[in-house]
Amino acid sequence: MTAGSTAAAAGGPAEGEGRGHGGDGGGDGGGAGFRAGRAGGVGAPWVAALSLANLGVWVGWFGPLQLLLARQAELLAPDSKASALALVTGIGAAVSMVANPVFGALSDRTTAAAGRRIPWVIGGVAAGAAGLLALTRAGSIAAVTAGWCLVQLGLNAAFAALTAAVPDRVPPRQRGLVGGWLGVSQVIGILLGTALAAAAGAIAAGYAACAAFAVLAAVPYVLMRRDSRLSPADRPVFGPRAFLAGFRIRPRRHPDFAWAWLTRFLMNLSYSVSTMYLLYYLTDAVRYGGDADTGVLVLTALNALTVLATVVIGGVLSDRSGRRKAYVIGSGLVISAATLLLAVWQTWTGAIVASLVLGIGYGVYTSVDFALLTDVLPTAEDHGRDLGVINIANALPQVLAPVVAAPVVTHLGGYTALYALAGALALAGSVLVRRIRGVA
Repeated sequence: MTAGSTAAAAGGPAEGEGRGHGGDGGGDGGGAGFRAGRAGGVGAPWVAALSLANLGVWVGWFGPLQLLLARQAELLAPDSKASALALVTGIGAAVSMVANPVFGALSDRTTAAAGRRIPWVIGGVAAGAAGLLALTRAGSIAAVTAGWCLVQLGLNAAFAALTAAVPDRVPPRQRGLVGGWLGVSQVIGILLGTALAAAAGAIAAGYAACAAFAVLAAVPYVLMRRDSRLSPADRPVFGPRAFLAGFRIRPRRHPDFAWAWLTRFLMNLSYSVSTMYLLYYLTDAVRYGGDADTGVLVLTALNALTVLATVVIGGVLSDRSGRRKAYVIGSGLVISAATLLLAVWQTWTGAIVASLVLGIGYGVYTSVDFALLTDVLPTAEDHGRDLGVINIANALPQVLAPVVAAPVVTHLGGYTALYALAGALALAGSVLVRRIRGVA
């Protein structure tokens, strides 16, 4: 996934430990957690730049997802706001589901002078920002849908390239740590995106603020230019049949990869079901007395506090112990408990407690599960594609969540049934992690 000889050195999940992962060790140093980088790993400046770029992508996604799209749907379709929001986010998620693995596979095969991944970071962030700016002028649900699809196309191109850089360059002994810092950037991105959307006041200003931040956050990573080139002679096969065949999940050939995909899918379906109607949950079930936008921001901030308290330490402990599954299973059980609290304790106090508990579980899950996923990737030369296939397990739940959630809320028990379902999905995802055999 890096250039020529480095791609070979990156190895598969079981090979990379002692062989070096690119030229990002040595002088980057800095911080106790990164001392291992001097022996062939990665250093603090590169991880900081990668995390900042990742943060920008999450701001671009979650400013709209947490508040702006819901408010725009409410403004443009007040009598059918829930179904309008479901339509926009569902179609956008479908675009994301296709875009992420396709752009990941294209970045695997990119032979640009700037490197494999950086061109897609630049182009993806630019396209995502253009989509956000288009949303500032959207006057119909159709226009909102088109703009959000452009955001998903662009930011997924950038995200695919950024995540593929981890197995490209980071040895297994550091992946929990790096996954933890990416988790920090994800959480801060969600919080900051929500804050920008809420503080902007107007919907258009919120979109513009998210677009500007996403662009600026990518600049240090691009300028660092730590992206090795791929020579045309080393370029993977690019025939249409082989290209399309690579997106198939083969449970018999790669069972650990298949189980990792399924467990990630279940956990993300639980999360999508839980968060899609959070704004409406506060207004319709909790009967929150204040401004619901502020309520969402408060819950997001409290959740972020406990995520930040656990995300890096969870990854570090997993790296040091050499164990992944126990941490993923335990964190999944905590996530399930948090969603059940939302089901049975529908008060503002209950929502606060559930947000704090959810953050504890989600922090550990974010870092350790990402490290686990990078340990079970099938091939060394297709990190971008394979992580893109894994990211279908992130996007597909967003497509299915409105299909599942809307009838549950409307006809099958309301928010109590919705959050009980979310808890059951998280529980199933936790239990099935045990089926992964190649990771401790």
